[in-house]
Amino acid sequence: MANCSCNCECDSATMLIFPCSGSSDTGEITDRAARKMTRDGTGSMACLAGIGGRVSGIVLSAEAAGAVLAIDGCPLDCARKTLELAGIRKVRHVRLSDLGFLKGRSEVNERNIAIVVKHGKEALEEVCS
Repeated sequence: MANCSCNCECDSATMLIFPCSGSSDTGEITDRAARKMTRDGTGSMACLAGIGGRVSGIVLSAEAAGAVLAIDGCPLDCARKTLELAGIRKVRHVRLSDLGFLKGRSEVNERNIAIVVKHGKEALEEVCS
């Protein structure tokens, strides 16, 4: 599990990233951004289906995390709502449609993934400020 890259008391706490990974181009961008953030050491991608299925270990990990980031591909906010329904309340949120991405019209490429990664990192850094 990766740690917060900021210098504060949350530095030792786990940062979990839950992308919607939906069945569209924007869902793929959320998934690939979460994987990149995990590789970069920003946080650890986690299983949203496990939260929806109330898999106890995954839910407990999310409850114990220093921060939780939901990345949604569209305004339906499936990732954020799934976390909230499981009782995970302190959720940072990035919605791709707020960044100008349109479902069915957004190219999955390194540039677009980098934009989402940047906003995801900024959302997690707010935890430490």
